[in-house]
Amino acid sequence: MDLHPRLLRVFVTVAEELHFGRAAARLYVAQQALSRDVRRLEEQLGQALFTRTTRRVELTPAGARLLSGARRLLALHDELVAEVASARGPLLVDVNMQGHEPPRPLVRARELAPGVEILARFHGGLASGAAAMREGRLDVSFGRFAGLPASVRKGLAQVPVRLDPLAVLVSEDHPLAALEEVPLGVLADFPLDAMAGNPATTEWTDLGERLAEEFGLTLATPHAPPVGSHEMGLYLQRHREPVLATAKVGGIPGAVVRPLVNPVPLALENLVFPEGLRHPGLDALLQAVTEIRSVERRLRRPPHSWLPEADEALLRRSGRGHGMASPRRAQGRDGGRHDRGDPPRRGRAARPSITHRVDRPEKHEGPLQVFPGGGPFCCARPTGVEPVTF
Repeated sequence: MDLHPRLLRVFVTVAEELHFGRAAARLYVAQQALSRDVRRLEEQLGQALFTRTTRRVELTPAGARLLSGARRLLALHDELVAEVASARGPLLVDVNMQGHEPPRPLVRARELAPGVEILARFHGGLASGAAAMREGRLDVSFGRFAGLPASVRKGLAQVPVRLDPLAVLVSEDHPLAALEEVPLGVLADFPLDAMAGNPATTEWTDLGERLAEEFGLTLATPHAPPVGSHEMGLYLQRHREPVLATAKVGGIPGAVVRPLVNPVPLALENLVFPEGLRHPGLDALLQAVTEIRSVERRLRRPPHSWLPEADEALLRRSGRGHGMASPRRAQGRDGGRHDRGDPPRRGRAARPSITHRVDRPEKHEGPLQVFPGGGPFCCARPTGVEPVTF
């Protein structure tokens, strides 16, 4: 009789948690799939491993006998996998940001696995990253998975990382720079640049299109994408159009970032990698994402927010949708969700007056921080966990 390591890992996790829901979240699988694996292992062994009631889960005597041996076997299995993985080279991760400071999940992963080489690159664009993963030139990428075509998503696994509030990046002398926040109704008067001219970030352009359709915005004509912070500053001066970004972007010379509100639009960032990839660096990265997400509640929906239906479906499918969104939501024309605190949009958004002004445009100093998520500043050049797969 052959016992698959996956079944043993499921068993050990349930035995440690004594809770099927928590065990499923820890392994990034649906609870139904986890329960099925436990039953399969019990059938193979011919014995019940857990006693289950509506209130508690406990190990049977047979389960208690199996636990210590299963742990030893999994430790040997993981050691063997680590040896093979280290021999084949480092884990190559595209963090989709320009600059020199890696994101926190990558820093934490290196702390968790100091003996494993995790090599970061900063090319950017999940669309280009997905192509590189298919060709075996890349192991992991960050970005908006829901924005990839179904044919591209096939064969890739994803784990939700966080919800990013959206913003616009404008030059210091742009009319929107005088605002502390930009209501979507005001943004409707300006063509929105969603980087449609960048083939490496089509997932970001898709987000811009969904946002425009829902709130009656106009999309700008595609332009050749800039490469680097200095070129982005010149790009903003040349085209005079607000660029769709995340609220944590900074470091563009001569530019300011203004959050979008009424409602707050969001983008779901995912950690993406090929199905079947096994690497100790990936295990460390997934653990790091879980730790940071749990502490900082990165998948919590803020009040009066909007998230495209495709992104919200990923959260539900990943088992992360519960408690993340407002219980009182209305559905927009494109299936996007927003709080009932904001009236459903019909055509162009309402135009509030510009009242929240800043005395001086705020300059964002310091290193460029285009955080993972397939943001608009991606370069134009080519480029033992079971998460949700497609």
